[in-house]
Amino acid sequence: MPETLLRQHAEALRLFGGRVRAIAEGQWAAPTPCTEWTVRDLVNHVTGEQLWVPPLVTEGRTVEEVGEELSGDLLGEDPVVAWDRAAVAAHSAFAAPGALDRTVKLSYGPALGSAYCAELTADCVVHAWDLSRAIGADDRMPDGLVEFSLKEVMPYADALTPSGMFAPPLEVAPGADAQTRLLGLLGRRA
Repeated sequence: MPETLLRQHAEALRLFGGRVRAIAEGQWAAPTPCTEWTVRDLVNHVTGEQLWVPPLVTEGRTVEEVGEELSGDLLGEDPVVAWDRAAVAAHSAFAAPGALDRTVKLSYGPALGSAYCAELTADCVVHAWDLSRAIGADDRMPDGLVEFSLKEVMPYADALTPSGMFAPPLEVAPGADAQTRLLGLLGRRA
């Protein structure tokens, strides 16, 4: 099972990374489905999420101990290189022996490394869709990653809107495919 999770995490990172490499020079300030963010803001957010993994998983630090180290612009002059470094560091941290079995101290409380990895995998898939929409790329996500993400999000879907980070869920047609259901659950129109 850990190998499957690590494979899915790597696939989600590659998916998002492919979209990052597809961003044209003039698209970094373009709007995204995440209404508060430009393309650069979105890539900075997902890059930042990956940068949190080594201090939390490998070093055993708390969110408070990391503090403001990973806030602000994390992309610098070369966003693609920044993304690639963050993705490699995150995946290496999760792939280290015992990392998925460790307890990680997250902002909302302790969680297993495997749960943290699954959360970031699903988040990366959804944000790959956001980025695809923003830059006009193919927004069809791989079925396996979509199914995984849907299963990951469903148990805590009711808490998403009250968190203030997600729009209310949208109604989807009966029999809608997994991607449409996932996006609807997260307040995104397919």
